Amino acid sequence: MCDTMQQGGLKVCKEVFLHCLSLVDGSRNVRMNALEFGRTFVVMPKGTHTTTIVWLHGIGEKGSSWTQILESLPLPNIKWICPSAPTRHVTQLGGYPCTAWFNMASMSEDDCENLEGLDASATHVANLLSNEPDDVKLGVAGFSMGASVALYSATCRALGQYGNGNRYPINLSAAFGLSGWLPCSRFLRNRIGASQEAARRAAALPVLLCHGRVDDVVEYKLGEKSAQTMYSAGFQNLTFRAYNG
Repeated sequence: MCDTMQQGGLKVCKEVFLHCLSLVDGSRNVRMNALEFGRTFVVMPKGTHTTTIVWLHGIGEKGSSWTQILESLPLPNIKWICPSAPTRHVTQLGGYPCTAWFNMASMSEDDCENLEGLDASATHVANLLSNEPDDVKLGVAGFSMGASVALYSATCRALGQYGNGNRYPINLSAAFGLSGWLPCSRFLRNRIGASQEAARRAAALPVLLCHGRVDDVVEYKLGEKSAQTMYSAGFQNLTFRAYNG
């Protein structure tokens, strides 16, 4: 089961994503993690470097799967960092080994067995952003399973910590998910709702979710429900866009 790119959705979403970006300065010190991630690919900006976005691929892909597409976009001021997920056995695929940001037993907002993998991938994203210049806007975005990590990173930013309790160090400017979902979303919603500070940070973070109406990998209803759950958790600056595809 390998994801396929939805070019129409990317085209629809890019301008809204840029509009959402706003920088909040803060500390970027992060800890290292022990998982063996694959190679990271970088698309350098052709113009003035104002924004860095970590782009996370879908299951079965690697960072280079997206570099040509991202390089072709008329977005000259963005530096794209495209890491590759570790190769792991995925339970939902009968234990088949492939590149995946976390293990999953099911594609569901109720699946909370993958928090350790989500934490590891969100930490890897934070590591990649930690060395960017202080005057550069920071974002995290992804497709399908990569979108799940991007949305999870947004919840870590709101909570100020990962699921394991370690401090989340990056002040994200925005998060963007294309054809994805937020695993364990109701559990995370309850955690954010229990903290006024987390709710305040959630409300201040621009989040964009886009999903194809006839997506045959990640069901449209799952993406839509994740958007509704995040909004009810306090992500009031969240936009959900549907597209044909």
